[in-house]
This record gives sequence, structure tokens and C-alpha cells, in this order.
Amino acid sequence: MLPPTFSNLIISDLFKGDLQLTSPPSIYFELQKTIENPDKSISDVGFIIEQDQALSIRMLKIVNSAFFGLPQPIASIKRAISIIGVQSLQHLVLATVVIDKFSSMPGGLPSIHDFWARSLRCALISKELCLYRNSKFDFEEIFICGLLHDIGQLVFYRRIPELARQIGLLVEASSLDEVDTENNILGFNHYQAGTELAKLWKLPEIIIATISQHNNPDHTSQFAGAASIIATANYLCKMDLDNSYSNSICNDIPQNVLTGIVEEAENQFEAVFSLFYPG
Repeated sequence: MLPPTFSNLIISDLFKGDLQLTSPPSIYFELQKTIENPDKSISDVGFIIEQDQALSIRMLKIVNSAFFGLPQPIASIKRAISIIGVQSLQHLVLATVVIDKFSSMPGGLPSIHDFWARSLRCALISKELCLYRNSKFDFEEIFICGLLHDIGQLVFYRRIPELARQIGLLVEASSLDEVDTENNILGFNHYQAGTELAKLWKLPEIIIATISQHNNPDHTSQFAGAASIIATANYLCKMDLDNSYSNSICNDIPQNVLTGIVEEAENQFEAVFSLFYPG
């Protein structure tokens, strides 16, 4: 058991005096207001995205990529909305603006590229698991939950970089559990920090729930199924499929199907990573 290093540190301390961190992605909420306004149309939603030329081009590239696998290319944002829906496009916008928001880490994250690569793989496996299980959730919302489930780690590296590095080195050099190590050193963990950030940003309840329940499942929650998908995808990202332990967490999926899910996610990853993370 490691003694607490900062016994007086509480989660709210991480968000004090950092407006860049605590300010929510503005275009996401501008879209939300427009979508919820009965007097607004698809054209109004498309107009918001089209005002940002770089974002508009990026959205069209993602929509036309292997992520959706559409049979015909889409040439405009309005057409994209009519095909995939406003909520799906809003989730894609959130994914890209959050990645951009954390594209540089002055606190010294060992590799922001590796962080987003790992997160995107988890998100894509989550998406494929959602489709396989015919989940009641939309695959795009499951995707964004998978992408953001570890966002609390970025909060740590931004606000308490030395402690974050200490935790990373301890976990890497030993068999210590990451969350247990965070709890022992900080008194809380990165899932709790990520939950707090998602609440500050007023993100959808499903995102907040899948982060908070990732390491602390609540089987009575309406989002328990979504949290289970993200946890399973995260597990698969960290192991070799030949490992028989995969059956203990994915025992409802035949091994050949499970292999196909991971391979499909990897194929999509190779095609879309540079679109989500252009840096």
C-alpha cells in the first residue's frame, strides 16, 4: 500500500484557475441549442458547421471514410446530416473538438499521439461491439463514450504532471493496478476526474455515466449496458486475443467473431486515425 502523497488534494482543485480546461467545446453546444430549437432546421445545423471550413472538410472526410462505410460519397454537410442524422454528426464534432482541445499538453504527457491512438482503438471496438450486440444505444454515442473514457488522465497530466508521471512509472515498473495506485497517491482516480470534467462541460448523461461506471459498475443504471461495452472494449485493447482470459469477459461472443470485431476496428483505425487526430 502506497501512502497518500497529497492528502489535501481534492478533485475540484484540478479545475481551479484553468478556464481553457473548464470551458466546454463551444461549437458542440451551439449545435445542441440549434438541434433542440423547434424553429431551426437541418440547414441551420449545417450552416454552423460550414462556418468552420476546416471542421466542415474534416467532417466530410470522416463521413466518407471506413467509419461509416457508405456506398456513395457525400459532398455536403447538409447531405451528410440527412444520411447519418444530426445527433451522429454532433457526436463526431464533439470527438474532433475534444481531441483538438487536448492536442498539446504542456504538462508533459509522454505521448498525446499514443493516448489518442489507444482511445480511438477503444472507441472503434466499442462501436463494433455495439453493432454486434444490437445495442439499444446508437453506435456513434457508444463511440464517443469509448473515445473519452480515459479523459481524466489528460486532466492529471495537465494539472498535476509530476504526480501523473510518478503514477505512470509505478504502474509501468510493477504489477500495481493503475486505479489503485491513483487512489493511494491522490485519494481519487482518473475516472472520477474525467466524470467531473464531463459534468463541468455538461456532456450527455451517457458519457458521464460510462466514465464514472468504468471502474465502478452500477448494474441498476440505465447506462449499465453502455458502460459494459466500453469496459469490454478497453479490456480487449490491452490484451492478445489468443489469451484465454478473453473468454471471461466476452463469453457471449464466439472467439472467431471476437477476432473479427477487433480486426474490423483495426482496419477502420488505419483508415481514420489521421482524420480524428490530424496532429
